[in-house]
Amino acid sequence: MKLTLLVLAAGMGSRYGGLKQLDEVGPSGETVMDYSVFDAIRAGFDRVVFVIRKDIEKEFRSVIGSRYSNQIEVDYAFQDLNDLPANFTAPAERTKPWGTAQAVYAARHLLAEPFAVINADDFYGEGSFRALAGYLRGNDQSAGIHGCIAAFTLANTLSENGSVSRGICSVDKQGNLTQIVENTKIFRRDGKIISVKADGSEFEFAGDELVSMNAWGFPARFVGELDRLFIQFLHAHINEPKSEFYLPFAVDTLIREHIAEIKVLSSNSNWFGVTYREDKPLVQTALRKLVLDGAYPERLFL
Repeated sequence: MKLTLLVLAAGMGSRYGGLKQLDEVGPSGETVMDYSVFDAIRAGFDRVVFVIRKDIEKEFRSVIGSRYSNQIEVDYAFQDLNDLPANFTAPAERTKPWGTAQAVYAARHLLAEPFAVINADDFYGEGSFRALAGYLRGNDQSAGIHGCIAAFTLANTLSENGSVSRGICSVDKQGNLTQIVENTKIFRRDGKIISVKADGSEFEFAGDELVSMNAWGFPARFVGELDRLFIQFLHAHINEPKSEFYLPFAVDTLIREHIAEIKVLSSNSNWFGVTYREDKPLVQTALRKLVLDGAYPERLFL
């Protein structure tokens, strides 16, 4: 069974202050994406598809894509705010694409086999990719939507340099995802993990909650449902300039409609990421330790 890794790399990097997808954090100049692709190859993925913006294509192909061309099949998809289902037109005041679910939608013509989805700027660890690949290979994909998510512990996914957004997962006794709720402002304060809601009220998390870091596995037929949900989203929100079609929202809708069953795979890998520029030294230190411990070679694709 052929497996594709879909890497969402079209983000603006507004909080970080630049194209963090291309930033060098490894001891030999590797990007976070280099480690994800390396781990995916070790887990048995056959192809990587990068979802990027057209305006960074030349630099991205030169700096990133060329590294993997003799290691794994590489393709590209382009996220654009005007890439919409038929009969929809982006409003003139819209300035950015429509979120992570639209990023997957942008690659719809390249997803004819089971695929995993990850963020370009998150480090997930080898165990996460092996878990995703194992699930996608080991489950019947002939009927229904049977997917999975590699989930992480909330306390291990926070930044010391500002608030983060996290999808909090609810899991049933069978280990299936029952709900995912996006919390857009989570941070540590006085030793506590606080979430500020849209109305200004605060909620304290315990820290052991499972969260989505956008590490998913889906059968190819998920893309067809995504098209339907995107149309519904646009009917309701197309005139809201900052509305976003989030991937967790799409998955949560399919669960509530009893169309999808998503198995929660608790990852034993360490997650870390670069949300703010101040996070970079911490990521560099963590990667250096993994290299010294033998988890990765000193040089990956360079």
